[in-house]
Amino acid sequence: MTSSPTVGADHVRPALSSGRAVVLPNPAPLTYVVAATAPHAVNLAKGRPADQAVALWLHHPRTAGTVIDALALGPDPAAAARRLLTEERVTLLAPLREDHPLPDWMAPAAKDGWTLLFGARWAPLLPVLEDHPVLYVSSANRTGHPPAATASAARAMFPGDVPVLDPASLPGTGEERETAPRAATTTVRLHSDGSVELHRNGAQDRLYPPGGYVEHLRSTYRLPGDLGRRTNGRRARTAPARPPGGEVTEDERP
Repeated sequence: MTSSPTVGADHVRPALSSGRAVVLPNPAPLTYVVAATAPHAVNLAKGRPADQAVALWLHHPRTAGTVIDALALGPDPAAAARRLLTEERVTLLAPLREDHPLPDWMAPAAKDGWTLLFGARWAPLLPVLEDHPVLYVSSANRTGHPPAATASAARAMFPGDVPVLDPASLPGTGEERETAPRAATTTVRLHSDGSVELHRNGAQDRLYPPGGYVEHLRSTYRLPGDLGRRTNGRRARTAPARPPGGEVTEDERP
């Protein structure tokens, strides 16, 4: 595998525009992600089947509005979905409306009535993404490897033709103090009644006791129902769990 140095935003923007996959940083405690304007580019960069499911990145307000409208959620749960994506920065499994035709660009993230969404909007990174309202995203790792926590780890893992953005090249990032190991995002399933369950453990729930993160979501976002109803108050499995219509592996989630 050929390696090349990490690059700045001026190299990443044209790579995205040409349809190539790029590796991008997230703020702590999240790991890096690999993103592209085409889902197959994300999958091929990760060394997995080109048609494997990927998440849709709701970094752009116009895209987010279209997707939220396609969800089988009332006004209050829909507002909660926006906050879960942008404030909690979780990955969200959300239900789709049966009576609402989906745009073709949502299909790679939708299956069996659910869609996989990623909503982190890290301000220093937004200028790199703004020209591409539709982006697909997954955790920055090759199959069988943990997600990259640093630019150097990503550079060593991905082929040289996949640019890795150096976070130090982004204005306004400053020096970030690392207080805990980085991890891929927690995955939360949001039901049509507004209740949630922990689908897969990750960075956001790791410091909470069993059931604690779900209770945090319930109280903070005023979500209804017994939020532990499908996990019985226990933490979600750390082994790969089954989403609707298939199986999630460690390299599938953002």
